[in-house]
Amino acid sequence: MAVKKFNPITPGSRYHVAVSKSELTKGAKPEKSLLLTFGSTGGRNSDGHRTMRHRGGGHKRRYRIIDFKRNKEGVATVQSIQYDPYRSAYIALVEYADGERNYILAAKGMVVGQQLLSGRGVAPENGNCLFLAEVPLGAFVHNVEMQPGAGGVLVRSAGTSALMTGREDKYAVLRMPSGEIRRILLTCRATMGTVSNPDHNLEVMGKAGRNRWKGWRPRNRPVAMNPVDHPMGGGEGRASGGHPRSRKGLKAKGMKTRSRTKRSNALIISRRKGGNSK
Repeated sequence: MAVKKFNPITPGSRYHVAVSKSELTKGAKPEKSLLLTFGSTGGRNSDGHRTMRHRGGGHKRRYRIIDFKRNKEGVATVQSIQYDPYRSAYIALVEYADGERNYILAAKGMVVGQQLLSGRGVAPENGNCLFLAEVPLGAFVHNVEMQPGAGGVLVRSAGTSALMTGREDKYAVLRMPSGEIRRILLTCRATMGTVSNPDHNLEVMGKAGRNRWKGWRPRNRPVAMNPVDHPMGGGEGRASGGHPRSRKGLKAKGMKTRSRTKRSNALIISRRKGGNSK
């Protein structure tokens, strides 16, 4: 895949950079049986209080039910590669021999007509779902489970993958996209390959309205606020604002927020950015 640049015939197209969607299946429509409709919250919780700023508006979307577990055995044939408005990666519509259809995360290089397998004794080929005990060393995986049978929760964003680096006792050792090296039970499943749409991070919206279509409202800089509105606001002229802080006064950009007593800390060999787990 590649990115597309546009002629500056409008102010919005001057800087707009989009991903070429040649990988998607033309004319493919969403599977109606796998669609859900969610109402827009506008960043409000059940009490009507705003718990997330800068959210609201946006185009109507329908949620695609994704099979993150991949626990159905048998041959699944890829019917189409489709866009999903709720995630950065593309999704694939697969159909099993008994007629059941599911959406799964599309792997990079996946094509229509490709046959996928899941379970024990499956070949470690792109798009197949294996137990970590059977994943070869040095292979890239995505959609990784943390608890056996719970479904993949790790490495699901566009273009990401985890590297299988070794095995220790009943654990597999994976290097995550963040650089963190951690242990995961060998009885957990993972999908071979890299997540699709690797050029997603090269997109440039080009205009503010494109973010409004996605449901993102404008964000004000804290240093431009008044002291009553933000700890970094106020000052004479264009003050720097001091050390970056959140709206509640907590230090940002460097303050560690992970609990020291979190049980899964014991499974982390080395933290991201070269740190350690303690």
